[in-house]
Amino acid sequence: MRIAIVDDDPAQLDLLHAVVAAMGHDCHVFAQGEAFFRAVGRETFDLLIIDWELPDIEGTAIVRNVRERATSAVPILMLTNRSDERDIVTGLTCGADDYMVKSSRVIELRARIAALLRRGGHMRATEEAVFGRYRFHTTQRNAWMNGQPIALKHKEFDLALTMFSNLGKLISRGYLIETLWGKGADISSRSLDVYFSHIRSKLALRAEHGYRLISVYNHGYRLEEVHLAAQANGPGALQPTER
Repeated sequence: MRIAIVDDDPAQLDLLHAVVAAMGHDCHVFAQGEAFFRAVGRETFDLLIIDWELPDIEGTAIVRNVRERATSAVPILMLTNRSDERDIVTGLTCGADDYMVKSSRVIELRARIAALLRRGGHMRATEEAVFGRYRFHTTQRNAWMNGQPIALKHKEFDLALTMFSNLGKLISRGYLIETLWGKGADISSRSLDVYFSHIRSKLALRAEHGYRLISVYNHGYRLEEVHLAAQANGPGALQPTER
């Protein structure tokens, strides 16, 4: 999973980075709110850990901004030195999912991160995932459409399951590459387009079958249910195109 941390304390960033990396997740750190906003506008994260006191903007304002403009309810942990009950209430009311006072309690921090990822639907507890006519077996790595087996290669399976698990969300290219190939992997946008072309063909992801896979220029991909897309795109709205 990709976790973004916003904190201007170098020692705290080092601690959080070590905890997140030890849990097997990719960690992206930001010392200022504006730097985080530039990144979140083009990237996708599974969890946000946000400090309250920052040099350029308060953490509560960051949380509100994320909640106002986000297309998905990404889990947010507010991590701060403030321990007053009124501050805790303010932090949770502004949109954070959890609130933790800064300390060296690493075991508690790990538990809270894991709980938020489960709550966000990023840690699957079942071996089988069903989405309408499509069924995926996550351990045997098999896929079916209308009960018929579909031959998907390793990365095609991973990409298809990722998109169905994030139905309706715009997923960045960077997120897909880091999550499925690893940080620093040399995967071109053209190669990713080819993978998605194969997925679209093999799974018949066309409007008449209830789903469509779209490419958003310079950002990433989104898998949509057609009836939901039709409701969102009223007369005169810009229509995304399939590629």
